[in-house]
Amino acid sequence: EVQLAESGGALVQTGGSLRLSCAVSGLTSKNYAITWFRQAPGMEREGISCISGADGSTSYADSVKGRFAMSFANAKVYLQMNSLKPEDTAIYYCAAITYGSACHWIAVGYDTWGQGTQVTVST
Repeated sequence: EVQLAESGGALVQTGGSLRLSCAVSGLTSKNYAITWFRQAPGMEREGISCISGADGSTSYADSVKGRFAMSFANAKVYLQMNSLKPEDTAIYYCAAITYGSACHWIAVGYDTWGQGTQVTVST
């Protein structure tokens, strides 16, 4: 059974940086994709970055491209967030597909979720 656990959320000032971690356990093959989603109050859950287990390639939503970077090392998926803006304020979740390795942003397609970690960017 795959399990995910996020950490690293905090209050940070506009323009600051933060690194989120997602501890991953239970993966048994490269047939997976892991995505960071975020959800602001009253908003839909938004997929922002994804890594494919097949080849380690990453994908980013336009809203974070050039500011956020995702990596996977030592059983943890990291999300390095730079140049943070107030609109980045949200609960951040990591989620996994364990039946395929193609990245996508459709939340219902992910079968495993972490509990989330709060990121707040102050003005």
